[in-house]
Amino acid sequence: MTLSKRIPILLLRLLALGAAVSATVVMFTSHDSAEVFNMKFEAKYTNSPTFKYFILMNAIASVYTLILIFFPSKSSYGHFILVSDLIMALLLDSSISACVAIGDVGKNGNSHAGWLPICGQVPKFCDHVRGALIAGFVAAVAYFIILLYSLHNVMNLFALNT
Repeated sequence: MTLSKRIPILLLRLLALGAAVSATVVMFTSHDSAEVFNMKFEAKYTNSPTFKYFILMNAIASVYTLILIFFPSKSSYGHFILVSDLIMALLLDSSISACVAIGDVGKNGNSHAGWLPICGQVPKFCDHVRGALIAGFVAAVAYFIILLYSLHNVMNLFALNT
């Protein structure tokens, strides 16, 4: 891959790395406590498997991106990296989707199930979750753009060979 084609991918990978690390750190540090009816409860990411999944996927994406930044550009693993990028984008997307669903329940509750909203009692926690979701969404979008750019380069390579 030429340098002019490698620079946009490198910049997008740096953006994805920064966003994924930010999402991981912000979600990891999300916690708040409140007292309701003389009972103290604590909201933290470990209370939900969805939030743990979100942290795990963003941590994996961070490590994967860090490895690929230092991967030689002249390697013959282009198709493997393309498939790995696709898998990473899908994993990030699935973790964000799950967290958005849980976040919506936390913000609005669910009257059919009798679940009350909690964001009024633990706003700091909800703000952290919202920030982590925004950063995670930026990482997922960066991976989607990386995929489109890589697919474009692969299709142009096949067009040149015919």
